[in-house]
Amino acid sequence: MKIVDELYHLLGTEAQLNEEELDMLTFAVLDVYNRKDLLRLVGEMTDEELHYFIRLYLVESLKGKFTSKKKGAASQLHLH
Repeated sequence: MKIVDELYHLLGTEAQLNEEELDMLTFAVLDVYNRKDLLRLVGEMTDEELHYFIRLYLVESLKGKFTSKKKGAASQLHLH
Protein backbone atom coordinates (compact mmCIF):
# COMPACT_ATOMS: atom_id res chain seq x y z
CA MET A 1 0.00 0.00 0.00
CA LYS A 2 1.39 3.34 -1.03
CA ILE A 3 0.81 5.10 2.31
CA VAL A 4 2.61 2.32 4.21
CA ASP A 5 5.58 2.59 1.87
CA GLU A 6 5.65 6.37 2.25
CA LEU A 7 5.52 6.21 6.06
CA TYR A 8 8.20 3.54 6.14
CA HIS A 9 10.44 5.65 3.91
CA LEU A 10 9.75 8.78 6.00
CA LEU A 11 10.58 7.01 9.27
CA GLY A 12 13.62 5.28 7.86
CA THR A 13 14.41 1.61 7.74
CA GLU A 14 16.20 1.75 11.11
CA ALA A 15 13.17 3.03 13.06
CA GLN A 16 12.30 0.89 16.08
CA LEU A 17 8.70 1.70 17.02
CA ASN A 18 6.80 -0.21 19.67
CA GLU A 19 3.09 -1.05 19.46
CA GLU A 20 2.02 2.07 21.36
CA GLU A 21 4.10 4.34 19.12
CA LEU A 22 2.68 2.69 16.01
CA ASP A 23 -0.84 3.23 17.37
CA MET A 24 -0.12 6.92 17.96
CA LEU A 25 1.36 7.24 14.47
CA THR A 26 -1.63 5.62 12.80
CA PHE A 27 -4.10 7.78 14.76
CA ALA A 28 -2.15 10.89 13.74
CA VAL A 29 -2.19 9.82 10.10
CA LEU A 30 -5.91 9.01 10.18
CA ASP A 31 -6.67 12.46 11.62
CA VAL A 32 -5.37 13.97 8.37
CA TYR A 33 -7.70 11.93 6.12
CA ASN A 34 -11.43 12.31 5.67
CA ARG A 35 -13.80 9.52 4.62
CA LYS A 36 -13.38 10.27 0.91
CA ASP A 37 -9.57 10.11 1.23
CA LEU A 38 -9.74 6.81 3.10
CA LEU A 39 -12.06 5.26 0.55
CA ARG A 40 -9.69 6.39 -2.21
CA LEU A 41 -6.84 4.60 -0.41
CA VAL A 42 -8.92 1.44 -0.15
CA GLY A 43 -9.85 1.76 -3.83
CA GLU A 44 -6.16 1.86 -4.75
CA MET A 45 -5.41 -1.42 -2.92
CA THR A 46 -4.56 -4.56 -4.82
CA ASP A 47 -6.85 -7.55 -4.27
CA GLU A 48 -4.22 -9.05 -1.99
CA GLU A 49 -3.96 -5.87 0.10
CA LEU A 50 -7.75 -5.60 0.34
CA HIS A 51 -8.10 -9.20 1.51
CA TYR A 52 -5.37 -8.65 4.11
CA PHE A 53 -7.01 -5.39 5.22
CA ILE A 54 -10.42 -7.03 5.71
CA ARG A 55 -8.90 -10.12 7.35
CA LEU A 56 -6.96 -7.95 9.81
CA TYR A 57 -10.07 -5.91 10.57
CA LEU A 58 -12.11 -9.07 11.22
CA VAL A 59 -9.43 -10.65 13.43
CA GLU A 60 -8.92 -7.50 15.51
CA SER A 61 -12.67 -6.88 15.84
CA LEU A 62 -13.28 -10.44 17.00
CA LYS A 63 -10.38 -10.21 19.47
CA GLY A 64 -11.98 -7.08 20.89
CA LYS A 65 -15.36 -8.73 21.25
CA PHE A 66 -13.95 -11.82 22.95
CA THR A 67 -11.82 -9.70 25.26
CA SER A 68 -14.73 -7.48 26.28
CA LYS A 69 -16.92 -10.55 26.83
CA LYS A 70 -14.27 -12.12 29.08
CA LYS A 71 -13.91 -8.88 31.05
CA GLY A 72 -17.68 -8.67 31.44
CA ALA A 73 -17.88 -12.27 32.65
CA ALA A 74 -15.02 -11.72 35.09
CA SER A 75 -16.63 -8.60 36.57
CA GLN A 76 -19.94 -10.48 36.99
CA LEU A 77 -18.15 -13.21 38.96
CA HIS A 78 -16.90 -10.64 41.46
CA LEU A 79 -20.37 -9.18 42.02
CA HIS A 80 -21.77 -12.29 43.73
